[in-house]
Amino acid sequence: MTLLDGKTLSNSIQDEIKQKTDKLREKNITAGLAVILVGDDPASQSYVKMKEKACDKAGIYSILHKMPSSISEEKILEIIAMMNKNSNIDGILVQLPLPRHVNQTKIIEAIDPAKDVDGFHPFNVGRLVAGLEGFVPCTPLGVMRLLNRYNIDVKGLNACVVGASNIVGKPMMNLLLNAFATVDICHIYTKDLASHTKKADLLIVGVGKAGLITEDMVKDGAIVIDIGINHLQNGKLVGDVDFENVAPKCSFITPVPGGVGPMTIAMLLENTIKAAENRTYQDNV
Repeated sequence: MTLLDGKTLSNSIQDEIKQKTDKLREKNITAGLAVILVGDDPASQSYVKMKEKACDKAGIYSILHKMPSSISEEKILEIIAMMNKNSNIDGILVQLPLPRHVNQTKIIEAIDPAKDVDGFHPFNVGRLVAGLEGFVPCTPLGVMRLLNRYNIDVKGLNACVVGASNIVGKPMMNLLLNAFATVDICHIYTKDLASHTKKADLLIVGVGKAGLITEDMVKDGAIVIDIGINHLQNGKLVGDVDFENVAPKCSFITPVPGGVGPMTIAMLLENTIKAAENRTYQDNV
């Protein structure tokens, strides 16, 4: 069994990004990321702090627009419109979830697709489905980079994705399809989940339920990617997979923490640099 070390790979990618930001600065361009944080959700605040720290390390200018949970949808849209026009901002990220009175789809669709470094805008979603170049959601993109780092070719593999969210499950499915894996996607209404997971050469899980995947649900030699993040009452951070009992059966498995999580941050920075490089190209056309 081999651990898929996302933390080490993420650090390596961030070092490469720093070199790219230095080259952009030689052209008087500083890559910029704007983050919108609405409300005071502790998890969201924690994620945003990690992103700010990573931006600083990589040489990316970042600005945080922190707003109260009572802010109107119209005001958020005004700020997004302002950032769309700001030539110093290459990426716009709206930290999810948003308060119930705010239409999440409307907010995401307001972001300029060229600055949609989260890859959530329907324009970029459509390009992903069609196998075209665009911005890809950071977590599934990070999974693909991690698999590639360990020379795991998904072509022809039977892959099972547990979780069908727009943020992780659906884009993960499309990335795997584009790489010629055979994909089975499961969700909350799937009957007999184990009958699907047992057949998987590659099992990817991201639903946010600790211990969902047990030893009897995984076949010998499977590759298991655990995207789940769950805080137990004792404060321990665990994934969706019963790691202790499942790991001995696997050929490869991600730890939690230290697996997919760091890769998500690295891919956000990479998408931001990609947007900045696109801006450089357009300015020179």
